[in-house]
Amino acid sequence: MERLSEKKFRNDFVTRFEGDDSGDRTPRHTPGMLYSKAEPTPVPEPKLLAWSKELAADLELADPKKEDIDILAGNRLTKSMYPYAACYAGHQFGNWAGQLGDGRAITLGEIHSQKGRFELQLKGAGPTAYSRRADGRAVLRSSVREYLISEAMYFLGVPTTRALSLVSTGEKVLRDMFYNGNAEYEPGAITTRVAPSFLRFGNFEALAAQKDREKLQKLVDWTIAEFYPHIKGEDPVLTWFKEVVLKTANLMVEWQRVGFVHGVMNTDNMSILGLTIDYGPFSFLDNYDHNFTPNTTDLPGRRYAFGNQPSIAYWNLGKLANAISILFDDLEPLEEALNSYEEIFWNAYYGMMEKKLGLDKVTLEDKELITQFEKILSSLQPDMTLFYRLLAEVSLEEKDFVHHFSSSFYRELNTPERGDLKDLMENYIKRITKNSIPRKLSAKIMNRNNPRIILRNYLLHQAIEDLEKGDNKRFLRLQEAMKVPYAAEGFDELVQKRPEWATNKAGCSMLSCSS
Repeated sequence: MERLSEKKFRNDFVTRFEGDDSGDRTPRHTPGMLYSKAEPTPVPEPKLLAWSKELAADLELADPKKEDIDILAGNRLTKSMYPYAACYAGHQFGNWAGQLGDGRAITLGEIHSQKGRFELQLKGAGPTAYSRRADGRAVLRSSVREYLISEAMYFLGVPTTRALSLVSTGEKVLRDMFYNGNAEYEPGAITTRVAPSFLRFGNFEALAAQKDREKLQKLVDWTIAEFYPHIKGEDPVLTWFKEVVLKTANLMVEWQRVGFVHGVMNTDNMSILGLTIDYGPFSFLDNYDHNFTPNTTDLPGRRYAFGNQPSIAYWNLGKLANAISILFDDLEPLEEALNSYEEIFWNAYYGMMEKKLGLDKVTLEDKELITQFEKILSSLQPDMTLFYRLLAEVSLEEKDFVHHFSSSFYRELNTPERGDLKDLMENYIKRITKNSIPRKLSAKIMNRNNPRIILRNYLLHQAIEDLEKGDNKRFLRLQEAMKVPYAAEGFDELVQKRPEWATNKAGCSMLSCSS
């Protein structure tokens, strides 16, 4: 194990592609450049708040000492690092936004271990050429959220970027949480994000918008060679796009499985590796509501609501296909690859629901049952996480279904709703009795796919409030709980539906893109 300050960094991306090496962080357009050099801005009092030992082990990193914490805070660079901000573009809320880029993220370079290639990126380390009118900083509130959700998603089994560390900076950052003119100073923090690559759909869109076919081809070729090395033979770009479609469809299925809502699925927030990337106003579902969006900026249209995520992913893939279309002479195969998304998604979705419901195999009739589940749950809106864990405990002789699921409901059911629940459960039990696997085994399968512990917004809010007061007990408790989301016992205080006080409280129900 080496310390971070001793690690030899590689800079494959910046040595392969053209960038702005001036180090000038003045906000500006950088046409033709895939990145701009950006050294982090030092902070006055860095303090390590969190360190992911699990991720550090994958990176073959020893526990950090002062010089390592200085790197994590942006106060120190080593000779092998080349800090830069990537340039990309994208569609935001359905509209072309032009050049965007890393406005508050600075990549230090790549390190390699037996587990693979990893880019290390500081989020909140100061302005870059792409910060526009912002300060390039991050607040403790958003940094705690990103650190914990990154690791929570990893342990849930959802493809994601990771978080290595969380450092408080000792400085105050001015933020208008809901863009309503009520700006306040909040404590600053920096998160170290880790991924094989932070390449997004927007990196390819940027070059396509500039009609730079040569650089686009070079970026695609490098992406395939570096991250899809198994792709060989004819039409490698088409084969690669098909895999991006597959990875993206599977990611959406995983989000739906655990009830995760990203909140801001712009094309610049879509990973080319099929990872969950750029955590901002995210949320897990409390009550089961397909129209739920945690992002105030997404109102009133709710473009990125929970139920819309799979179709938005398809829309975003269409924009990626449009970007790389300039590399094709015949567009029909590209269109066919894009249109394969629907079948891939639904096949994966029904496979996922098979495990959530504990079925041995999804038949045509089972698809009708799954549709009934969606319809009834959307109507009754129980707590999604609690409901599915209780579903695994339903006995084949159960009669009082309202009582069985009572702890998952946010309100009392009326007579017709009780009847709907009864019909659903009777159909479910009838189907379960036909299973080729015993009920105990099907329940185990369900509990391996339906989490018991999720990172609820109100729990995050409580932990953040305490941290801002210097109390880290709740934070540390959440950090440990997120490592065992499927555990049958323990952390009982976290396995509760959203309390009434949190229903409309800022930071507990709705957030903004600045979150």
